[in-house]
Amino acid sequence: MAQILSVVAFCHLQGVVHRDLKPENFLFTSKDENSKLKVIDFGLSDFVKPDERLNDIVGSAYYVAPEVLYRSYSTEADVWSIGVIAYILLCGSRPFWARTESGIFKAVLRADPSFDEPPWPSLSSHAKDFVKRLLSKDPRRRMSASQALSHPWIRNHNDTKRPLDVLIFKLMKAYLQYSSLRKSALRALSKTLTLDELFYLKEQFALLEPNIYGYITLETIKQAMTKNAIDAMRDSRVNDLLISLSALQYRKMDFHEFCAATSNVHQLEGVERWEQHARYAYELFEKDGNRAIVIDELASELGLSPGVPIHTVLHDWIRHTDGKLSFLGFVKLLHGVSSRTHVKAQ
Repeated sequence: MAQILSVVAFCHLQGVVHRDLKPENFLFTSKDENSKLKVIDFGLSDFVKPDERLNDIVGSAYYVAPEVLYRSYSTEADVWSIGVIAYILLCGSRPFWARTESGIFKAVLRADPSFDEPPWPSLSSHAKDFVKRLLSKDPRRRMSASQALSHPWIRNHNDTKRPLDVLIFKLMKAYLQYSSLRKSALRALSKTLTLDELFYLKEQFALLEPNIYGYITLETIKQAMTKNAIDAMRDSRVNDLLISLSALQYRKMDFHEFCAATSNVHQLEGVERWEQHARYAYELFEKDGNRAIVIDELASELGLSPGVPIHTVLHDWIRHTDGKLSFLGFVKLLHGVSSRTHVKAQ
């Protein structure tokens, strides 16, 4: 499993989505018990830029991710396929099954894999958590391939080198565009991360080669990317990623801010301790970041357009007693305001 995750994480860093990962597409290089695996059949693979989404439905039915069927996907679709492979390897049956392809697709979209039948009750909690976090139907909550290599179930039994994670660049780009209030909320959230979560972030920060003062800059990121990109991708891929992080050109980032930038709210929401994370983070935010704010200022902070009914959308974000963000407002601030929020409000 570690070998599968390693090669897929490497492909994703190069901007390659395989799109047809299944057991048949992994071959042993020899009959030796400790033989290495090779991934084959890149016939359906495609290149994807940092903000690009693919829309054609390809792959093998049992292994296809939900978002592929919705025609909007990226590297996360490969991770779903690895989750299906892991499920099969651990219990011997498929997580989604039907007699027809259309039936399989319905199961992928609507059904949840069973973890109640044997041998699941006898397997470790780490093993079950690992598979569940790969088979999250929401791709935003799904682990990346590199993150999966840092999961305790893999990390505790394997010394595989963990590569740079392309997800880090996506999160950093988004963070650099956030308002100061939202950054403050994320800084509070980052202080609640567990040791396992910090282990992954420490490794990723080190791979970005911080300078002697402990900061990463656009230049150190460029050096790290150049070192990790294959020759064929060195110019185009590195340039694409640097353009996406251009806001970092005249500034630097230490590890504490890096943790805030790369705290994945959607993934944290998917774990059982999310309520504890959020409550504790709000307490820290109350001490260091919360302040009185009127709805018009909050709307400006969030970059809402004039056409948005801000009083309808934001009325429950602010405490009436002192004009500061409520706990509900804090949690929503971590996500920002989306067009979906506006539709619901209307």
